[in-house]
Amino acid sequence: MSITFPGESVDYRVARDRLLEKEIELRRATEAVAAARRALPPGGVVPEDYVFQREGADGAPTDVRLSELFTPGRDSLVIYTFMFPRDPGDARPGPEAGQTALLPLAEGPCPSCTAFLDQLDGAAEHASQRINLAVVAKSPLQRIVTFATERGWRRLRLLSSADNTYNRDYHAETAEGSQRPMLNVFHRDGETIRHVWGSELFYAPTDP
Repeated sequence: MSITFPGESVDYRVARDRLLEKEIELRRATEAVAAARRALPPGGVVPEDYVFQREGADGAPTDVRLSELFTPGRDSLVIYTFMFPRDPGDARPGPEAGQTALLPLAEGPCPSCTAFLDQLDGAAEHASQRINLAVVAKSPLQRIVTFATERGWRRLRLLSSADNTYNRDYHAETAEGSQRPMLNVFHRDGETIRHVWGSELFYAPTDP
C-alpha cells in the first residue's frame, strides 16, 4: 500500500517509497533482535546482595538491598544508572538554579541522563505495573534527592550506590571511576537473582 500527502512531487514519492522499504527492513531487524534477546540463556548470578541507600519515610537515609527491590508478583528488576557525577569530559552547562547549580560542574548531573529521566519519571508509573524499576547514581543520596526535587521527579525510585561496587561490577563505572549510563535487567527465580541483559551496545565500536 502506498499513500500520498498533499502537494508532494513524484520524485518525493519515489524516494519516500524507497525509504519505506528500508524502514520495513529495520522493523524486521528490530523484531528479530527482540526475539534473540528473549531467547538468551540465564545470565550470571548476582555476586552479592548490594546495599543501596534510599530516602526513608522520615526523610533520613536508609539501607535497602538489591533483593528488596523486588515486589511480590514482579520478578524482573530494571536498574538505570544515572551519571551523577557526569563524565569528566562533559563541558555542557549544568543546572541554572537550585542547590545542584552550586556544585562544581564535574560533580553535577549528566544533562543527557537528566533528559532521559525527565521522560522516565512520566513512564515509571506505567512500567511499574509490570516490572520493578530503580534509578541508581554514585552521588551521595542527599544530592540525588535534592536534584530530583528540583526537577519535579515524583515517581522514580532513586538510590545511591556511593557505598557499594554495583556501578563498577555492572559496567556503569570505568576503572578510573568515571560514570557511565547503563541499563541492567535482573530476574529473580526463588532466592536466586540473575543478571539478564545489559545495554552493552554503549561499549560497542561505532562504524567508521
